[in-house]
Amino acid sequence: MIRAPFLPRGLIHLVDLASSAASLSDVAGVQWLDWFGDGSLVVVDVGLACCALEFEAAALDVTPQLGRWPAGAQVVVVVSGTVTDRLAPAVAALVDAAAVLGGRPPEVVSLGACASSGGPYWDSYAVTKGIDQLVEVATYVPGCPPPPEALQAVLARLAGRVPA
Repeated sequence: MIRAPFLPRGLIHLVDLASSAASLSDVAGVQWLDWFGDGSLVVVDVGLACCALEFEAAALDVTPQLGRWPAGAQVVVVVSGTVTDRLAPAVAALVDAAAVLGGRPPEVVSLGACASSGGPYWDSYAVTKGIDQLVEVATYVPGCPPPPEALQAVLARLAGRVPA
């Protein structure tokens, strides 16, 4: 169980749930998307700031799901927005929970400049300078904001639906 004394009570609860959840639906507010509707690619969005709107625009035709995801599905965690040092343990715990539930480490996509490098807030004492300091990142989607089509293309590539 992850314990970080500097986290507010609500975030400690979120981190505890994420690190011990039997299903990501047990973690308050976390939904997953069956991206192609065939159970091959499960996407979990960690929407932290304005890039979460770009994720939502990319996922307009995808219905959010709760509960267990399909067995054998490839899992992608998209971190969209500014990650602060206080939120960093919760983000890492959600990625770890996705790894446990998926049976293998998920592919992590860093969506936007803030998730990738801290964006315009890079010099703030409270901003994590990119999620690659927390977890291994498979793909970076640049931009402020990145276009929804860029995320759709990345997910199609990760799922093997288009050549790399």
